[in-house]
Amino acid sequence: MSVSYRWVIVAVGALMSCVAIGAMFSLAIFQEPIATATGWSHVGIASAMTLNFIVMGVGGFLWGAASDRFGPRLVVLVGSVLLGLALVLASQAGTLIEFQLTYGILVGLAASAFFAPMIAATTAWFDVNRGLAVSLVSAGMGVAPMTISPFARWLISAYEWRPAMLIIGIATWVLLVPAALLVRRPPAESVDAGTEFAAEGAPPQLLKVFRSPQFIVLGLTFFACCAAHSGPIFHMVNYATICGVAPMAAVSIYSVEGLAGLGGRLLYGSLADRLGVKPVLVTGLLVQAGALATYLFVSELTEFYALAIVFGSAYGGVMPLYAVLAREYFGQRIIGTVLGAATMLSSLGMAFGPLIGGWIFDTFANYSWLFIGSAIVGLGAAAIALAFPPLARRQQEAVLGVSS
Repeated sequence: MSVSYRWVIVAVGALMSCVAIGAMFSLAIFQEPIATATGWSHVGIASAMTLNFIVMGVGGFLWGAASDRFGPRLVVLVGSVLLGLALVLASQAGTLIEFQLTYGILVGLAASAFFAPMIAATTAWFDVNRGLAVSLVSAGMGVAPMTISPFARWLISAYEWRPAMLIIGIATWVLLVPAALLVRRPPAESVDAGTEFAAEGAPPQLLKVFRSPQFIVLGLTFFACCAAHSGPIFHMVNYATICGVAPMAAVSIYSVEGLAGLGGRLLYGSLADRLGVKPVLVTGLLVQAGALATYLFVSELTEFYALAIVFGSAYGGVMPLYAVLAREYFGQRIIGTVLGAATMLSSLGMAFGPLIGGWIFDTFANYSWLFIGSAIVGLGAAAIALAFPPLARRQQEAVLGVSS
C-alpha cells in the first residue's frame, strides 16, 4: 500500500473527530431549546454532558485497549453505528432521566470510540511531522463548532429540537460508517520496536506504565487542562446571551472558537515538531488560563470574538500534544491503551465543568465564579506540565550531539 495513504488516514480521522465531538457538544446548542420545550432544568440537561464525559473516559480506555488488540477499523465502525443510534434514541426521550441515560451514556460511549484509535492509527503511519499529523486529525474537533453547531441551530429553528437531533443521528450514520471502512493498519515496517514499557516480543508492562512519572504527569496535566476549559466552552453560548448577545450571534462565538482551535492545532503542532512538545504545551496552558480570567471583563460581541480567537487557539492547540507525548514516552504498541487511559482522566476533568457551571448559574444567576475557578485550575495544569520528564529520544539526541 502506498505510503501516501497516510493522508487518507488523517482525513478520515479528522472527519470522525468532527462528527463525533460535534454531535456530542451540540448539546450546548440544544440546551436552551430543550429546557424551554420540556421544562427540564438547565443543571439536569447539563448533567447529561457530565455523564458524557464520565462514560467517555471509561469508554476511551476500553476502546483504546481494543484498538491495540483488534485494530482501529473494527473499533471505529462499531462506534459509528452506536453514535447514530444513541442520537436517534435521545431524540425520542420522554423524560429527563431517559434523555440523561441515552444522551449521557450512549453518546459518551460511542464518541469515545474515535479519538484514541484514530490518533493511534495516525501516529503509526507517521515518523516525520507526527505532531502536525496528529494535530490535523484533532483539527476535526475545531471544525465541529463551525459545522455541526450552526447546522444544529438551523435544524432547531426549522424543525424543533427532537427532529433536529434525529436528523443529526441519521447524518452520523451516513458520514461515519463509510469512513470507518477506509481505516487501515500501517505498513509493518513503519511500526517501531517499542520502549522499555512494551518491547517487541514481550508482553506490555501496563502496571509499570500507569505508575511511571511520565504517565502520572501526563494524566494529571490532561485532567486539569480539560477541567479548566470544559465549563466555559459548554456554557459560553448561554453566557454571551446573558451579556446581551443575540442567540445566533452567540452561536457564532462558539464557531469562532472552533476556527481558532483549528488554527491553534496547526500552529502548536508545527511548533512542537520544531521546538519540542513540553515548552509549547506549557505556553499554551498559560495562554488558556489567561484567556479564561479575561472572560470576566467582556460583554460586547466584538470582545467575545477577539477573546474566542485567543482561547480557542490555546485549548485547541494543546489538545493533540498529549497524544504526541504518549507516543514518544510509551511507543506504538500500547499507545491506544495509554492514550485511552489518559483520555479517561481528561474526561473526568471535562465532566466537572458543565455540571458546576450549571450549578453556579442556577445559584448565582451569573458565571463569574466559573471563570475564576477555571482560570485557577488552568494555572495548575501549566504548573503540573513543568514536571514532565525529558523524552528519552531527546536525551539520546543531546548525548550524540555532545559526543560528536
